[in-house]
Amino acid sequence: MADRSTSAVDVAQDSGGEPLTAKAEEATADEVTEPLEGVPAHDGAQEDDGVQDPVTAASPELHSGHKLAGRYRLEECVTRLDGFSSWRAMDEKLRRAVGVHLLPADHPRARSVLAAARSAALLGDPRFVQVLDAVEENDLVYVVHEWLPDATELTALLAAGPLEAHDAYQLVSQISQAMAAAHREGLAHLRLTPGAVLRSSSGQYRIRGLAVNAALRGIASDSPARTDTEAVGALLYAALTQRWPYEEDAYGLTGLPKDVGLIAPDQVRAGIHRGLSELAMRALVNEGATASRQEPPCVTPDDLVKAVGEMPRVRPPEPTYTAPPDYQRTTYQQGAYARPPAVPGASPAPPPSPPAPLQTPTGKILKWGVSALLIVALGLGSWQLAEALMAGDNKNDDPSNSESSDKNSTGEKDAPAPKALKISGAQEYYPDGTPQHAGDVGKTYDGDSSTYWRTKSFTDGPDMNPAFKDGVGIVYDLGTKHPVSGASIGFRYGGDHTTVSLYAADSMSSSAPLSSMKKFATDTTSGTSAKIKAKSAVKSRYVLVWMTAMPSSGEDEFSGAGYKQAITDVKFQG
Repeated sequence: MADRSTSAVDVAQDSGGEPLTAKAEEATADEVTEPLEGVPAHDGAQEDDGVQDPVTAASPELHSGHKLAGRYRLEECVTRLDGFSSWRAMDEKLRRAVGVHLLPADHPRARSVLAAARSAALLGDPRFVQVLDAVEENDLVYVVHEWLPDATELTALLAAGPLEAHDAYQLVSQISQAMAAAHREGLAHLRLTPGAVLRSSSGQYRIRGLAVNAALRGIASDSPARTDTEAVGALLYAALTQRWPYEEDAYGLTGLPKDVGLIAPDQVRAGIHRGLSELAMRALVNEGATASRQEPPCVTPDDLVKAVGEMPRVRPPEPTYTAPPDYQRTTYQQGAYARPPAVPGASPAPPPSPPAPLQTPTGKILKWGVSALLIVALGLGSWQLAEALMAGDNKNDDPSNSESSDKNSTGEKDAPAPKALKISGAQEYYPDGTPQHAGDVGKTYDGDSSTYWRTKSFTDGPDMNPAFKDGVGIVYDLGTKHPVSGASIGFRYGGDHTTVSLYAADSMSSSAPLSSMKKFATDTTSGTSAKIKAKSAVKSRYVLVWMTAMPSSGEDEFSGAGYKQAITDVKFQG
């Protein structure tokens, strides 16, 4: 990480040609704020940046209501810092909120920011806050990115306390996998701080500022993989201990005591998961710090992904039952049988005597009266039952009588009509780390049959497994758990055959293996639609639509000839 003296990055070179050392960064750690990306501002709070930008350039004179490219209307300035500013804006063409970074075109770092944004946009990985546009016009350079109003910064999560072991495990697992995918494409973050990590309402972690945040500050590294791996280790350390793993206070977290060095998380706080503690130390191996069992250090995100995979999976805590406020325990449950509390020095009170039986003359009369009423009631009931049975036999003997309207010819009640289930979100599922077109999943349930999510074109087929992928698909979020009985799916391409299956999933995460999901329906079609029905409904919030075979189609405006498919519409039934 590049914002402290203990970083593996010794020198960060800015675009103006002057070296920016880690010591210089440390000296100005509390003087600069970072533009917030993808989340709304709260009470003017801004992230502690740790880097003093030596570039001083005039910020563009912009104001709320200014429109860029005829579509991005600026609404609120989130940060203004040494020549560039960040805004919450509205994309009037697509009617959605976006974030915008703005720089003058003559800013010394404008070219590098533009190049970094365009490189990050090519990744298309939904685990990162997506770059939507990167443009230079009218003496301005601006980068447009996603705006996630429902996401929460890791900084805010840690302000409330350390994370549970399962949450910390999900954090390091998802972030390390995302960074490994980015480094395989030649992209590094170099500014992976708690403010750069967001958690969505569904529990998925998103990373913002890939390549762009470093370019805005002129940060570079001779070992970018090591820098990002150490940063993930610092995030895990902070998540376990609510402490920053260095002497300096940073990001709202207290640093470690002076002259103690880097100590393991389970020595900082009691009850920390031993495996996660050791994993953090392996990622933070630097300047004499070692893992408690002397495992080899993790120096790349891929090393960290492998280490996470080798440790036992951390299960979520068991839910605990909490009685409602108005719940009152009975005296039997309390074990007191309604006895009054003992008084010191007093002899125990004798148990209450049972009520006397009805032996009085009045009691005997009541008993005989009740008995007579019961005999009369039984007689009347028997007579009415016999009459009903005889009437039923007469009805069955009459051939003119038809079945009741609520039964079919087999004597069974008609099944209720399927209920359409609303889709509240979706995310492409690619456990091998290679997405198809992750940014287009929303087009499969937007109600417009002319829009679609498409796969790439493959040379082998129709079955995908003999090629190099087990399948492709999308996980849909139904908002809450529903009984799911099937789905109707529209496709762009027909011919050969398309094989698609439905799986009940625990989350929208691409890191979850297919073996952890329950397959409950499948269908194969040669047309442009499929109606998949399950033998019995499965209750789930998340449903994976998984394709394992695709038809052969010719060249079109998007891809060459090959085995490919595109999903236009998805509807689930309950």
